[in-house]
Amino acid sequence: MQKPVSLPFASGPLLPYMSAMAIFPRPVSPRSAFHDLWSYFRAHRPHKWPLLGLSIAITWLIVWVFVIDANTNTMPTRNQIIYVQNWDASRSDAAIILQQKIDLAKHEAALEKKQKEMQHVADMFGIDWREDEARNRARRQEALKQINAQLDSRLARAEAAGKPATGPAQP
Repeated sequence: MQKPVSLPFASGPLLPYMSAMAIFPRPVSPRSAFHDLWSYFRAHRPHKWPLLGLSIAITWLIVWVFVIDANTNTMPTRNQIIYVQNWDASRSDAAIILQQKIDLAKHEAALEKKQKEMQHVADMFGIDWREDEARNRARRQEALKQINAQLDSRLARAEAAGKPATGPAQP
């Protein structure tokens, strides 16, 4: 039994796809390409110069867009000021926990405002959001209740630890 011989690509008798390849030109030398270009420019065609100008303009527009895009968001920003809150190192745990509760309330208010904006956008596009919103609001309220309860218990412990003992005075 003979093993079939594998032939290299496109060798052997003409295959169906090779007849369509006859439309491709033979490799062109730079001399013949330049001669072809020169004969095109020497011919008197009324549409030659406007099309040449348009092709050059489009080419430079594409190059210019790439140059502009290459410089976008690559340069470091100068003199960027970052503001931070400066806290007193001697503040009590109770003050810290109270500030956390205030920040949580502010965050929830901002979240509620953003959700109202997104719901308005959803209404414009006809997206039904009411069922999801009711379910997520219930989950969020439960989570907030647990977080506030945890903060309240921590606040009570911090206030109890911060108060002086109410027993008889020590001599």
